[in-house]
Amino acid sequence: MKIENDIFKYTKLKNSSLIKYGFTKKDNGYIYQKKFMKNFQAIISITEDGQVTGKVWDLNMDEEYNNFRIENNNGAFTNKIREEYQTILLDIKKHCFEEIYFFTEQANRITNKILIKYHNEPEFLWDKYPHCGVFRNSQNNKWYGIIMNIDKSKIDNLLSGQVEVLNIKLGEKLVLELLKEKGYYKAYHMNKKYWLSIILDETITDDRIMELVDISYEFSMNKK
Repeated sequence: MKIENDIFKYTKLKNSSLIKYGFTKKDNGYIYQKKFMKNFQAIISITEDGQVTGKVWDLNMDEEYNNFRIENNNGAFTNKIREEYQTILLDIKKHCFEEIYFFTEQANRITNKILIKYHNEPEFLWDKYPHCGVFRNSQNNKWYGIIMNIDKSKIDNLLSGQVEVLNIKLGEKLVLELLKEKGYYKAYHMNKKYWLSIILDETITDDRIMELVDISYEFSMNKK
């Protein structure tokens, strides 16, 4: 159970807040220690780019305690340690991190570019898919982009692993042309004749993606 990943996945580090919170600068990162439940200590490390790792140290045994990371280990004692550790992480998140829309840098950059150009924030419409963001034309409420978190196998059965993709509407001819190039895939969960998926992994440049977003926006305006 990677608790740290779950808690900090959709966040961005505010570096200036760490020392004030109580972190100590160490090499190329920061470290924070806090005692809890009398005999345990949380040791949290954060790199310069915001990657969080942590461990719980059993002070009586002088060794790391890992039972709380086993998902089906739900004993009262283990649950208490897990809850206390999560509380420490959540407080660090509250004071030292800021919320971001998506977990990949490119997804957030594209989102910011859309905000600046079209003044449309992503809308998160489904409780079941809390990180699926829809971009809607504010003039007529039509969709022109969707960023979603999926497994790569959804668009290429030779791939695996969590990614974020952007779905955009480009028209039949352009879709067929782009599918011949690297980085473009048949649209996930949309009409594959008119829509296309782009994995936001830096394969396609921001500028090129925004050119295609502009085309999709034009389609939402009902212009040929």
